Amino acid sequence: MERKSLALVALLAIPGLFLGLIFTMLLLLAPAKPAVASCGPGVSVVIDADTKVEGYTSEQLKNAGAIMGAGKALGLSVKGQMISVMVALGESGLRVLDTGDGPGPDSRGLFQQRGNGAWGSYADRMNPAISARNFIKALQAVPGWELMEPTIAANKVQRNADPYHYRKYWPGAVKLVQALSDQKFSPDDSSCAIPGQSGAGDDYPWKNFPTWMQVGVNKASTSPLDMYYRECVDFALWRVNQQMGSTSAPFRFLNGTFRPDGQRLGSAVTWKAGWDAKGWPTGSTPRVGAVVWYAPGAGGADPTFGHVAVVKEVKDNGSYVEEGYNGNPPPNDHSYYTRTVANNVPSAFLYLPAQEENK
Repeated sequence: MERKSLALVALLAIPGLFLGLIFTMLLLLAPAKPAVASCGPGVSVVIDADTKVEGYTSEQLKNAGAIMGAGKALGLSVKGQMISVMVALGESGLRVLDTGDGPGPDSRGLFQQRGNGAWGSYADRMNPAISARNFIKALQAVPGWELMEPTIAANKVQRNADPYHYRKYWPGAVKLVQALSDQKFSPDDSSCAIPGQSGAGDDYPWKNFPTWMQVGVNKASTSPLDMYYRECVDFALWRVNQQMGSTSAPFRFLNGTFRPDGQRLGSAVTWKAGWDAKGWPTGSTPRVGAVVWYAPGAGGADPTFGHVAVVKEVKDNGSYVEEGYNGNPPPNDHSYYTRTVANNVPSAFLYLPAQEENK
């Protein structure tokens, strides 16, 4: 699409404007070996007196190491290790507390486990390794926990009044597990590929609404998802809502509320960061219903904004069919398209959790 530079500069100066701009893809259909979906094996701990992680004391590092070690011994995945550290951060700041709180005056230890007999003796609850083992065994007993958003999986064990309590502790947990690990890994490696649901073709509800190019940047061109009508990001966010059971207003996932850190989900370029901030899984294997993420310039995507689409079908020859909006040049821009793409062309696939608590 030909764009006038002055108009683009003016649009980018407006807060909240996030456009999934069209792109011409280089569809390199050489077969790629499909990656195996995995939740990632647990990592071993490397920690000594010289180990330092900015923002954390030696006591906190030692306790995080005890949690990771307990997880490794129980065959926990690296994602589970990060969830376990996240919970201890959210419950005790990774300190062995000998006090409780209002709702649980008898809570003790790293995980603030109650004195009801379910978590062992007082000595067990005050022991980092034993309390971690007891938490991890309870986590492993939750059906499908690895397919859940981390805070939801944690809440299935801890039963907080607020199931989203742990969201803000996820980045710290990832940082600690990465720093104390005996091997390099990315959070991407610790994710499960979650199959989703493909839509019935072009079922985008606002296919006949005006684009920002037709009516300007205003409410008339803004969808109920707080994106702009018929952009790639609006279609992809519609698919996310649809797969998570939200098919009418008020929609559950919006541009301004998707991320737990207060930032907007934004244009395609920031969607991978949005998934990471939310703790949702990503990976390199196409799965039906996953969001396809193209970093700027990847596969011919826009060099500034990138592109997003949705996996519609996975083939056996190292390719998949993607669907989306605004992926063709004029006069077919801002409309529905499908195309076959090799698995190794996109930058990542952004998966949806299998289930999430209703807010």
